[in-house]
Amino acid sequence: MTVVPARGPRERLDPEIFDLPVEKMRDGYYSDAYFNHTRSALLYDERRPRVLMQVFQRHHAMVGGMDESLAILELCSHDWEGLTVHALRDGDRVEPWETVMTIEGDYTTFGHLETVVLGTLARRTLIATNLARVLEAANRKAIIFMPARHDHHRVQTGDGYAAHVAGAILGTEIGVTSDAQASWWGGRGVGTVPHSLIAAYGGNTVLAATKFAEWAPEDFHITVLVDFENDSVGTALDVARALGPRLWGVRLDTSGQLVDRSLWDELGDFDPRGVNERLVRKVRAALDDDGFEQVRIVASGGFTVAKIEEFERRGVPVDAYGVGSSLIRGENDFTADIVMTDGRPSGKVGRRFRPNARLELIR
Repeated sequence: MTVVPARGPRERLDPEIFDLPVEKMRDGYYSDAYFNHTRSALLYDERRPRVLMQVFQRHHAMVGGMDESLAILELCSHDWEGLTVHALRDGDRVEPWETVMTIEGDYTTFGHLETVVLGTLARRTLIATNLARVLEAANRKAIIFMPARHDHHRVQTGDGYAAHVAGAILGTEIGVTSDAQASWWGGRGVGTVPHSLIAAYGGNTVLAATKFAEWAPEDFHITVLVDFENDSVGTALDVARALGPRLWGVRLDTSGQLVDRSLWDELGDFDPRGVNERLVRKVRAALDDDGFEQVRIVASGGFTVAKIEEFERRGVPVDAYGVGSSLIRGENDFTADIVMTDGRPSGKVGRRFRPNARLELIR
């Protein structure tokens, strides 16, 4: 996986990579109507105030969406050359209330873009921050970024890049599950032998995995879901014996409403549902005892920061985690304020100019 450092030689992404609907953004199609009305009223009055706008949020966070926001300003403002913009970088850690961007210039040339800039920063920062928390909880083990099926397809490209940057900053491999999610850095989506392929072969996991291996390139990391028959231990062993060295890993994904067959005789002193510590240890022991120590275990299904922290605290032998919907939950809202107008302080009560020496001059 390509590593993207937070600072130094990395170039910011080219604005064209974002494939923005430039004309619609420039026309205010995606903007809150009151910003469009404000611009119209100022132009009607022939007033073009030179303002300084600063952007911040209220959490400990990892910035995402900054290059995308800068592209919006460059391509969709009415006078990019007339603006002075300072900004942090994607992947920068920020404190609550820390200024992440300032925009100075004729308000009528960029004010209508406040909605889309803040929305972009909010969404991508949410993803980057959530992913960073998961990586830290997992002690930087590999993470498969799996929320694509839980959200609209149009968010995939930017969300995947935000996850990729978080992984690069923390020096950890992030696998994304669609080509769209990997497109901004030139990667490819990864995936396991899914339930649908197993079902297509009549519920025979070994047959499905064998046919998949016959198709897959030699360097493909073949990982097989082993919960189809609710017998993760038995299925993991059968698949390992059938695929031998071609098998990279098995993925445990038992539903939270089911108890794996291997645990039926052990009920009573723990919650046996879903992917739990005892199930993982049973699969690991079975693989090791049969000579498949090299086969990795990927755990998925309802994993959150709290559940991963508990697994890691207890030393559960998981090699990678698949995390989905929890990565798109929460909020990281941003706010923009005009704090200077024509060289004089003009922020509303409680808001003032907060200079930040970490900001880089963009133009």
